[in-house]
Amino acid sequence: MILAYRILINLIYPFLIIFIYYRKFLNKEDPIRFKEKIFFSNFNLNKKKEKKLIWFHAASIGEFRSIVPIIKEMNKDNSLEFLITTTTLSSSKLVGKEFKNFHNIHHRFFPLDVGFLIEKFLSAWSPSRIFLIDSEIWPNLILIAKKKGIPLALINARLTKKTFKKWMKFPKTAKKIFRVFNLCLASNKETKDYLDKLEAKNVYFFGNLKLINEIDEDKIKNLNENILSNRRFWFAASTHQGEDLFCLKVHKKIKEKYKDVITIIAPRHIHRVKDINALSNNLSLKTQVLNQGEIIQDNKEIIIINSFGVLQDYFKYAKSVFIGKSTLKELKNEGGQNPIDAAKLGCKIYHGPHVYNFIEIYDILEKNNITQKIETYEELSYNLVEDLKNPLKTKSKFLDHIKNLGEKTFRDTMKNIINFIK
Repeated sequence: MILAYRILINLIYPFLIIFIYYRKFLNKEDPIRFKEKIFFSNFNLNKKKEKKLIWFHAASIGEFRSIVPIIKEMNKDNSLEFLITTTTLSSSKLVGKEFKNFHNIHHRFFPLDVGFLIEKFLSAWSPSRIFLIDSEIWPNLILIAKKKGIPLALINARLTKKTFKKWMKFPKTAKKIFRVFNLCLASNKETKDYLDKLEAKNVYFFGNLKLINEIDEDKIKNLNENILSNRRFWFAASTHQGEDLFCLKVHKKIKEKYKDVITIIAPRHIHRVKDINALSNNLSLKTQVLNQGEIIQDNKEIIIINSFGVLQDYFKYAKSVFIGKSTLKELKNEGGQNPIDAAKLGCKIYHGPHVYNFIEIYDILEKNNITQKIETYEELSYNLVEDLKNPLKTKSKFLDHIKNLGEKTFRDTMKNIINFIK
């Protein structure tokens, strides 16, 4: 199967180049650096030979955020240098923002998992250790790294039942790949069981790394702080297609009680902003697409966020939050978005019945009365009306519990990572 994969990826490589160029045309890729994904001549090598290079690959924003505290802790060792690769445009911007003052931390886009590209990438950067985050399992990268003698770790690993079944269709191939990892830190107990069955080595479960994210509220700034602090509003975060109408129906229901309520919607993928705007206008709702650096207009009731990486800017002020990718039946086996930042910033969190991706975290939060499952837009509307009777935000008394869980996860994780890089 490995041979078949390599033949297939080589055959489709020219078409993937065309696809990346097409995405660049749609403004879904970096207009200058997109070639880092497809041409080894654009790897833009920039490393210090006297330092040990540690490579972290995190596909998108959530995966990247989970490793920020780890990299900052490791960076206390002056002998280390870091390469961070991501795949999305939004995550690349966040890396630049988070580490803009760090001269020993480099960001590049992850190259396609084509054999000769990976070979060139590894030879050029020559990492001492490689950390893959979440579910980033790339056969060519893993097997070529093994051939070069570069130890690999899979951290905050996540394997769903569906993904595990796919791997087990080719058990010999799957075990050959997962045996390569020298360390596996699972994000949940289910994944640990699957990794054990795949015969991965040194598999541990200490908790989800997304619990360790540090949030400094003093650094969170919002141009609309005055409006958010003094108006009744609720926040729908990370909505997916099919959930926007759900949220607009909730808004109309709340309006029966509070005429001046504001609903703020932040779609998971901002290319859908135009569609949500059209949907809202069709319902005769006064709508504003809010770009970065803009002020919410006085006469608007639906605000659609058109910028990346700003959820915390609204979680800080929101009393009540709905987390998307949770009401769609077709996503029941992959539903759920990360509720941790909202919880850490003291929000009351509502979600639909489909939160498979974060089920253990939602269980913890629900037991502490931080989250609540809702089934219908009427049920969400009723709860929000109750919350908005007093729109002033108060901190949850259970936040210390979340903090303690995060600190323990961080300590146990760092102990294993430090041993791994020695």
